[in-house]
Amino acid sequence: MYDCFDAPLMCGKVAAYFDLDGTLLDSSSEKTLTAVLAKRRPWRIPIGTVMWTLGLVGNLMRGRSFYDAARNRGHFALASWSVLEQYSKQIAEENLANKIPIEAKQCLEWHRSKGHRLVLVTATIAPMAEAMAEVLGMDAVYGCGPEIRSGTLSGSERGWSVPRRKGKVPVVEQDARENNHNLAECYGYGNTMADTWFMRITGNPIAINPGSTMRKMATENDWEIKIWKI
Repeated sequence: MYDCFDAPLMCGKVAAYFDLDGTLLDSSSEKTLTAVLAKRRPWRIPIGTVMWTLGLVGNLMRGRSFYDAARNRGHFALASWSVLEQYSKQIAEENLANKIPIEAKQCLEWHRSKGHRLVLVTATIAPMAEAMAEVLGMDAVYGCGPEIRSGTLSGSERGWSVPRRKGKVPVVEQDARENNHNLAECYGYGNTMADTWFMRITGNPIAINPGSTMRKMATENDWEIKIWKI
């Protein structure tokens, strides 16, 4: 396994796939967006709360795990995509840019110096994922959202691309195929057990700020472990 700062040059054939919140970012980008939206438009708080709760119950009744059910987008119901894009860009530049650990910046720069593609794969809603990708200087970004974003959100993820848990695997696999990457030579960075699904299909999985369960898995599988904190 290659150390993040000692691996050999691979001439652009390699991609480094990164989760966002808790990995490259010592914060929650979507929670920050939600908080700002509620503060600036407080009338949305009861609407978002009700719609999120309905989404949770509906997803549980359809047999989804609590993890997935709780990550519905009810809290953005009736918000417009244009507003989310506006707020996301502002938050990323003025707030979250300061929550990127120096070690994360150094690792990104190391990959750039080797000619590796930098790819963000995150369950964060697409406008925020794209705004953070711009701040981070990523080459590609995959966030949660529909292909065409216009009008207002209903709170449902129907018709969306949702790179969450196992959903990150086909996203990474397709990106690798389209860009002629050998996943055995690529890197996968994540901070939770939900990320291990895509990390394990790369040749160089690296656990960032892992909890006890993920740390145990990383240790048993000889994955690198790194701590990136502000």
